[in-house]
Amino acid sequence: MGFEPPQRLVRALGETYGDAAAADWLARLPALTDAALSAYDVTLERMCAPGGRSALVLLVRRPDGSPGVLKIAPPGAFPGPERAALAHWSGWGAVALLPAADAAVPEGALLLERLHHEVSLRSLPEAKALLEAAGTVRRLWVDPPAGHSFESVAERTGRQVEPMRAAADRDPALEPLVSEALAARAELVPDSPEHVLLHGNFRQSKVLSGERAPWLAVGPEPLTGERAYDLARLVRDRVEDLIASPGGAATARRRVKKLADSLDVDQARLRGWTLFRAVESGTRALTAGRTQDGELSLEFAGWL
Repeated sequence: MGFEPPQRLVRALGETYGDAAAADWLARLPALTDAALSAYDVTLERMCAPGGRSALVLLVRRPDGSPGVLKIAPPGAFPGPERAALAHWSGWGAVALLPAADAAVPEGALLLERLHHEVSLRSLPEAKALLEAAGTVRRLWVDPPAGHSFESVAERTGRQVEPMRAAADRDPALEPLVSEALAARAELVPDSPEHVLLHGNFRQSKVLSGERAPWLAVGPEPLTGERAYDLARLVRDRVEDLIASPGGAATARRRVKKLADSLDVDQARLRGWTLFRAVESGTRALTAGRTQDGELSLEFAGWL
């Protein structure tokens, strides 16, 4: 199958894995796509564009004519844990996995129920979006399956410490925020109050409208740990609107309190994880050359 992958995906893969590794996977993508279409016995309708930043997303039809979505991700996007989490949720609060016709499914290929990819919670007014987001993420917080291999919050955030320190070394102006974020992590990790299955990248754009349920989560980066970690990315949603608002700082702090109260999460722990994740995201964006994204996240972090 010959096609040009969306440029947003190409750029994101280069930032994440390096240009050489991204080019290698993209060169193999047509063959992977053909193999996945065959293994799932589906017919291609069209490619989603601009699509996602971590995987190729294709709209397909199953043999009975029902719609589906074929997602093909590189190994670095950890498609195995995503498959395991979606299987464990079994459609409860999240998009459902659809079965393959052939056992020889290429690594990284997932067939999913089709949602309305153009309608996410970001299409709703802010207050309504947060309410629906809270109701959706609550369903995902279940005990992980026995014998699971999901990484923990401690493990994932531990891998992020050195890149954050390196960013502060390159730009001493970042040092106060980075030190505060790392101190928050050091305090939070040892006494995590729970170890439930988390989405890992939960935000409004990761909740889409569906037929089976009004709203369903997609694109998990699953791990285990406390619920406050999962909510931390949601607190930072629509950050560009917050920064442009004269009352943005107060609104951000109210979000922390509102989400903590509505989902029975400790407010101080939610603030700590929100700070850590905002600083980590900001330093990572600056390192990748996405200056505007990085500065927005770091300004937000400074409000907390």
